[in-house]
Amino acid sequence: MKTILVVEDEPAIARVLSAYLRKAQFGVAIAADGRQALDSFAKAPPALVLLDVMLPHVDGWEVLRRIRETSSCPVIMLTARSEINDRLNGLNQGADDYMPKPFVPEEVVARVQAVLRRPSQWTDGVRQRRFGRLGIDFQAQHVTLNGVQVTLMPRDLALLLFLAERPNRTFTRDQLLEHVWGADYEGSDRAVDLSIKRIRQALSHWPAEEGDIRTLRGTGYQFWIEA
Repeated sequence: MKTILVVEDEPAIARVLSAYLRKAQFGVAIAADGRQALDSFAKAPPALVLLDVMLPHVDGWEVLRRIRETSSCPVIMLTARSEINDRLNGLNQGADDYMPKPFVPEEVVARVQAVLRRPSQWTDGVRQRRFGRLGIDFQAQHVTLNGVQVTLMPRDLALLLFLAERPNRTFTRDQLLEHVWGADYEGSDRAVDLSIKRIRQALSHWPAEEGDIRTLRGTGYQFWIEA
């Protein structure tokens, strides 16, 4: 059974989310503040974190930052702040999704299920491929560069796998949102740009003559390799 860590300082909201998650056959751990969240995460890493932003002691942004220092565990931000800059801030720092309050508990569960499905969606029977010094095991969802494992957040990994399975094909932001983020995604298409930026940073030592994540202005993105 996959466990969801619910980080929420409002007991009523935490109880409701827990009830709906358990009904959907998830285990649930609850933390009422940022310190508890980090302690719980360290002792028993969950399958996914539902993370409120406004927390006592250590806020949600700091919790997210510390999680991302050591883990690619999926994180969905929960917050009453719905401004676009807050959403972009969360996505840029590595959140996998963002739900403003008030929310419908059934939708939260659906988002959790969708995010947990994403990293394993992009296998088509091809197990391993090498692109010069970049190696990708599609089945194991494992990326190496110069023999060293590349750590990517789940959404970024899903995007890289999707593009790498289809080299030299160009995809628009909308197409990537549909295939990687899912048809139910309602956020900004800037999420694609931010994800591409993080992938490029992670692959910054990949020689350009071997391949590249290219931007085709006015069109979209492609995983380019020499034909």
